[in-house]
Amino acid sequence: MEVDGIDPGDELMDVVDDQDRVVGQATRREVRRRRLLHRFASVLCRDAAGRIYVHRRTVDKDVYPGMYDMTAGGVLAAGESYLEAARRELGEELGVAGPEPRFLFKHRYRGEENPSWSALYEVIWDGPVIPQASEIAWGDFLAEDELVTRLDQWPFCPDALEIFRRYLRERSSRPRPGGGGPGPGPR
Repeated sequence: MEVDGIDPGDELMDVVDDQDRVVGQATRREVRRRRLLHRFASVLCRDAAGRIYVHRRTVDKDVYPGMYDMTAGGVLAAGESYLEAARRELGEELGVAGPEPRFLFKHRYRGEENPSWSALYEVIWDGPVIPQASEIAWGDFLAEDELVTRLDQWPFCPDALEIFRRYLRERSSRPRPGGGGPGPGPR
């Protein structure tokens, strides 16, 4: 599908090395075809109750069609920062504008289909979510325990699944505020 007269496959992206340094540029189509290492931004969107927005991708997506995802996200355009992409993807995919994404960590995904460096962010949002119809077939906020149950029941995008499992591990190992030992910490 063309956006503003531009075929998404023709979008220029930065190609990076194992240390996340830019080593060149290629079109999205070439990055996908040659499985080049590139950059990706992901955003967990929570509501004030702590629920996470989960969605199912449309069946015509170029990567992971019809699969579930717990992040809004996408590839970085050439020269774009992770934070700029996180803000852009929140607006494009979920219609969410205003909250500043909070950086959590960078992650190197080594999957066969979509090798990438990703930066994970989180936002709290209680306004309306307006899913982008061309990318999202279904979406809703799920309680975290329900989402965790669904991880083994629904087909999730493998890169998002790996990043989310890391998020859960790292969050559970952080000390609680006030020195109460490991725990989920503040949301």
